[in-house]
Amino acid sequence: MEDQVTTKKRARLMFAALAKQYPDAQCELDFSTPLELLAATVLSAQCTDRRVNKVTPELFAKYPSAASYASADRQALEALIASTGFFRQKAATLQGIGQALCDRYGGEVPVSLDELVTLPGVGRKTANVVLGEAFGVPGITVDTHVGRLARRFGWTAQTDPNKVEADLMELFARKDWTRMSQLVIWHGRRRCHAKKPACGACNIAKWCPAYGDGPTDPVAAEKLVKDQGPA
Repeated sequence: MEDQVTTKKRARLMFAALAKQYPDAQCELDFSTPLELLAATVLSAQCTDRRVNKVTPELFAKYPSAASYASADRQALEALIASTGFFRQKAATLQGIGQALCDRYGGEVPVSLDELVTLPGVGRKTANVVLGEAFGVPGITVDTHVGRLARRFGWTAQTDPNKVEADLMELFARKDWTRMSQLVIWHGRRRCHAKKPACGACNIAKWCPAYGDGPTDPVAAEKLVKDQGPA
């Protein structure tokens, strides 16, 4: 069993290697304001970022403020976001967020995790995305990729996202939390796939306890590498 000090050292070596592998890693949702990112993150549940990015230009133009979401015609809002899936629940969430922002925060997205998670449909994952990407406040985003890769890498044995987040907070310096999340998400989308990771085309393989779960031959592995996130 690896001790915490060794795990921390290994995790930080993997982090540094991923930073070299993906120097351009960033949030793949398009946005220009905290509210836009919050809305896009709501839509991204069970949906690819690419699909969300096709919907949001019209969404952001039609609903530029919290008040516009709060007063939106529900059917019109649902129709606009229908292609992202679960659109009725997502529309209700967007309206609820808009109303809550108007009622409690002057129509502005708060810069606090404790306040963000009081908004309808907003958990720690969404809150940390908004804090890290829109406000520059370090946060760990435990989405599907971060959770499964953290377990695959031996960084945690937990399955509960909040417990995974707590374990990762112990391994990485606070200043690196957002960057680490970005890099792990990119790696999960491009190389470290759930069913067949591209082990032979991975620059953190020598530190990974799951090396060999996918093809180790470089040529075979390279064929599994995706140039970008999921379609």
